[in-house]
Amino acid sequence: MKILLFMLGSLCSAAFWGIQTTCVIQGIVTEASTGEALIGASVKISKNAVMIRGTVTDYEGRYRVQLEPGTYDIEITYTGFAPKITTGVQVLEGKLNQFDCAMEDDQTLNTVEIVCKAPIIKKDITYSGQTLTSEEIRSLPTGKSSAKKEGKGKRKQSQSARNNTSIDGGQINIKGTRSTSTNYYIDGIRVQGSPPPVQELLPPGQDISVTEKIVAPPHDESPENYDQIIENQFIKSKGNATSTFSIDVDGASYANARRFLNSGQLPPRDAVRVEEFINYFDYQYPQPSDGKPFAVHTELVKCPWNSEHQLLSVNLQGREIETGQLPASNFVFLVDVSGSMNEPNKLPLVQSSLMLLADYLRPQDRVALVVYAGAAGLVLPSTPGNQKEKIKDAIESLGAGGSTAGAAGIQLAYQTARENFAVGGNNRVILCTDGDFNVGISDNASLVQLIENERKTGIYLSILGFGMGNYQDSKMQQLADKGNGNHAYIDQLAEAQKVLISEFGGTLFAIAKDVKIQIEFNSDKVAAYRLIGYENRLLAREDFDDDTKDAGEMGAGHRVTALYEIIPAGQNIPVASANGSLTYEKTKPATGSKNADLLTLKLRFKQPKVGARSELIKMVVADKESETMSENLSLAAAAASFGLVLRHSAYKGDATFESALLLARASLANDASGYRAELCKLIQHAQMVR
Repeated sequence: MKILLFMLGSLCSAAFWGIQTTCVIQGIVTEASTGEALIGASVKISKNAVMIRGTVTDYEGRYRVQLEPGTYDIEITYTGFAPKITTGVQVLEGKLNQFDCAMEDDQTLNTVEIVCKAPIIKKDITYSGQTLTSEEIRSLPTGKSSAKKEGKGKRKQSQSARNNTSIDGGQINIKGTRSTSTNYYIDGIRVQGSPPPVQELLPPGQDISVTEKIVAPPHDESPENYDQIIENQFIKSKGNATSTFSIDVDGASYANARRFLNSGQLPPRDAVRVEEFINYFDYQYPQPSDGKPFAVHTELVKCPWNSEHQLLSVNLQGREIETGQLPASNFVFLVDVSGSMNEPNKLPLVQSSLMLLADYLRPQDRVALVVYAGAAGLVLPSTPGNQKEKIKDAIESLGAGGSTAGAAGIQLAYQTARENFAVGGNNRVILCTDGDFNVGISDNASLVQLIENERKTGIYLSILGFGMGNYQDSKMQQLADKGNGNHAYIDQLAEAQKVLISEFGGTLFAIAKDVKIQIEFNSDKVAAYRLIGYENRLLAREDFDDDTKDAGEMGAGHRVTALYEIIPAGQNIPVASANGSLTYEKTKPATGSKNADLLTLKLRFKQPKVGARSELIKMVVADKESETMSENLSLAAAAASFGLVLRHSAYKGDATFESALLLARASLANDASGYRAELCKLIQHAQMVR
């Protein structure tokens, strides 16, 4: 894939790619089997095991870095390809050193070949588009006064381009829209209006600090939709000793942030939900042994980012159930096939993901396939799980185009699930979409009401989010929350393998619903407390005993971890001011108390059936701080501090990417899945792009 795309005109291009007299290393990263350029590949340059520079490849698969003369190790990574590490690379003074790399497919990943057939529902195309050649792109006006004087804006163009399109500062604007609202394609790959970050060269001898390597776009320029998060503050326990919230087992925020970091950008601040960073990982908690659907454990240690505070971990471990012992499933795959899904990381990835799940279905399971674009349609009636070829043929037949009648699709999917309801079994709609609804019922409030009505039938909802650029995270979060369901973000086939296969029971089989946690702190021991994350899951105190109040679902084998930062009695309490800074309020020293306990912990949950009444678990936690941190809590603290730093949280204390990396490395002993090692790599990526 050789691309000729100059966004800043020939003068800037010559300055960037021309031969320099300084010490520079540059190269092209390609796919070994096809020779196509890899856009957004990560290039990390180290010396004596210390990272020196980092960058990502541009639209032509090129990278360019200025270095001091010496010998370096170069690591190049790209999702779906085996990492390539080359040691002993010589960078010579006064030369333009060339280092190209051809990446091999990662044979450890499962791949499914998708053959797209003609769509079996009629396309309703409501979007407009224009195809430009590379010559026409070069001929577009630059918008700069010097270019206009030289007549560069008067070259021959297509009528559409001449009337409606301009390039200014490296961004494409069509019909006056913001550049971030404009999509354009290079060899079939969708690219947002803003080009990827490019590392600029500095004069010889000037050092590049780690904070200057790649400049990420401002958070408020993302065209994607995320709910604003107002972080939990420290709450004084005197008079407000009770904290109540619904559990959250989702990991979508972490997978979505990984997508940003792997493309050389920091995620938008509100895309980072710290509790989903924490709950992405596979903790090793003991299984329940008392017949309950889950076990409860706690751990109390000194807080890693504030040595005067404590860190409390509240851990739930769902009961593991062997796949063969799981009840029969009635699945309805609900697939968005609108025009916005017509991108390589959307519908084709949806098809690959559902293919994996189809291979995992048992004869007693059934699956139907519903699609929606301008209208909704039933592609595959409910079919036994052992008819895999029939199921796969239906998945392969899908094509994208038209507007997005998401509500109509949801209604048809639930109707199909009701008609094939598995009594005593697992009934679930699996929605695959980028969340961009634009026909019929499309506002969040109306969609939530629709989902709330449907969940009363005992049908659960799982939402799998796909794509980038117009990803509607806010809508999918709310729908999954109100649909007794969960939300995952699929950025690559390996994530689909994790969510749908490795965590099959946890994602698709509920063992408890409406799970709520309520903690009452002993104000003689605790001056103040702060729940880390869960901002959109907070409940009023009285909601805990109200069985009509909806809460989170827990699947077979699922783990839930919640962290509290605790200020012991006698310590000062941070108070957030209007501008986000912190002031400190003094408290009285701890006094003697007959109650030596730290807190009382209560949980409510219901069995996953219609009409079930809640059950209560209650336990007392002693004020006993461990001197060492377990591997589980090291991992949770690493994920939490990573999220706090990415969010630029006012409560991150002494947390940095470096300290988060140390905590993550302390949890690597039990890492069969490789997710903990990946966390270490992502923290290093964040160091490069911050």
